[in-house]
Amino acid sequence: MQIHDKLLKKFKERFDRYSELEKLLSNPEIIADNIRYSSYVKEHGRLSKFAGKYQQFDETMKQKEEVETILAESNGDRDLYNLAKDEFGNLEKREKELFEEIKNQFFTESSESDKNVIMEIRAGTGGDEAALFAADLFRMYIKYAERQKWKTEILECSPTEIGGFKEITFSIEGDSVYQRLCYESGTHRVQRVPDTETSGRIHTSAATVAVLPEVEEVEIKINPQDILVETFRASGPGGQKVNKTSSAIRITHEPTGLVVKCLDEKSQHRNRAKAMRILRSRLYSFLQDQKKGERDKTRRTQIGSGDRSEKIRTYNYPQNRVTDHRINFNLYSLDKIMVGEMDELIEAMINYRKEEKIKELTESL
Repeated sequence: MQIHDKLLKKFKERFDRYSELEKLLSNPEIIADNIRYSSYVKEHGRLSKFAGKYQQFDETMKQKEEVETILAESNGDRDLYNLAKDEFGNLEKREKELFEEIKNQFFTESSESDKNVIMEIRAGTGGDEAALFAADLFRMYIKYAERQKWKTEILECSPTEIGGFKEITFSIEGDSVYQRLCYESGTHRVQRVPDTETSGRIHTSAATVAVLPEVEEVEIKINPQDILVETFRASGPGGQKVNKTSSAIRITHEPTGLVVKCLDEKSQHRNRAKAMRILRSRLYSFLQDQKKGERDKTRRTQIGSGDRSEKIRTYNYPQNRVTDHRINFNLYSLDKIMVGEMDELIEAMINYRKEEKIKELTESL
């Protein structure tokens, strides 16, 4: 089977899923289940653009076959033959254009493309400077979200006294959020002269970023008996602003050992709701990583696993340079990137991964 035929088969499978969703969304049992209905509506919406293009492509192929029949049966009718030949050329060009459009969608979108995300940024090596860098990364992503007209919400943070973050967790909601941010997971390194450095020496610090797809309750079930919920009193940096009520929440998922704390809200109910959002996303990613680990025992892709222990990018302030180590890609516009102008960096990563997926498919033939 050639790659073209294999791709056509995969395109058809995705279109069949779209058709299946259309039937499910008219099922009274599904309509009555708000969570499942909402999940299917989102998936249907994500696949609708692909399905529209695929239908155009399928119709073009059928028209081309009809014209081929006319060409074969023209029986010396020169005018009919020439008309059919011109039409065949137009249809062939249209078919190729649609095939490329569908292929681009197929390799850049996934079942998680339409998901919102929960991002976690943690200061790594470098002390106060690492915490300040974590805050810089947070502002970079917030500025980028503003440019994309996405909605952001801080879920949990541990600020430092000099304006940095030991860690911060926040959500981003909007169109294609996960598709554009999923490759940000990993270790980000900064090289610059800290404000506190009197001798002008360049320091290297790091922060880790995790990008978790936010999942609905229908996608992952958490057994209430598997979680331990604890309440405690929250305080600000240095023990300031001590709450008089136990509104802070700590949830431990005992089978995996995952722990989530939320203490920003004065309401225990709101802290618990936020903690469960984070826990669902962490647990989903934990289970996905397990599955991926089983699949990739013998082979790891060049793109890396997205594990936050991997150094993925360096931000060099003296040279105004950003380097993505995964694709050996340099941009000398760090000043613009840090205020949210990230599209060129993100597009380079998306295009690289698309080409890698095509190579993987070719190698599997």
